[in-house]
Formats: sequence, structure tokens, C-alpha cells
Amino acid sequence: MALYEIETTAHIMIGWADDDDQAKALANESYPDEEVVRVSRRPRDVWVISKRMLGIDQPMSPNEVARECLGRAKGDKVSAIRLYMRDTGSDQTEAQRAIETNISLGW
Repeated sequence: MALYEIETTAHIMIGWADDDDQAKALANESYPDEEVVRVSRRPRDVWVISKRMLGIDQPMSPNEVARECLGRAKGDKVSAIRLYMRDTGSDQTEAQRAIETNISLGW
């Protein structure tokens, strides 16, 4: 199995699959109403997100509110950001940072 990056019209997923067709099937199973726009086999067995690119300069711990919002949004980042803004009164930048940080920490 290889690690694949599968992009749909609204999501980017990372998952294990034997080939491109199985990766597309994984996306269609998870989000049947979305069109698969790109499937890329990752060159290595890991997925890396740069903390510096996300604007995270110091170690951060998971934020329970952000994780709760991600759970309620079923992993949809944009919906989770909106929920976080509503629940905490944060502005969009702060909410986006909290949600993306928790995604990078392995939500």
C-alpha cells in the first residue's frame, strides 16, 4: 500500500491505498457527493505539515474546544473554523490557527 493525497471539490484527504482507483474509491466512500479532482501518490510513507508555514513558532498543546468543533464539523475545516468562532468569540485568524494547529497535531 502507498500513501495517497486525494483532493475533492471540498476536501483534501490522506490515506493508504493500493492504487489510484482504490484511492478514488476511498474518497467516494467518504464524500459521495463530491467530485475527485486530483489523486497523487506520495513519494514517502509520511505526510508532513510545516509548523512554520502554519505560523506556529512555539510548541502548542491540543485545544479541546477546537477538537470538539472539528468533531461536530466531521473534520470539515471551514465548518470547524466557523463553529470555533461562534463558540469562543474569536476572530477568523485566531479560529483558523486553532483549528489548523489541532489538525496538524493529529486530530
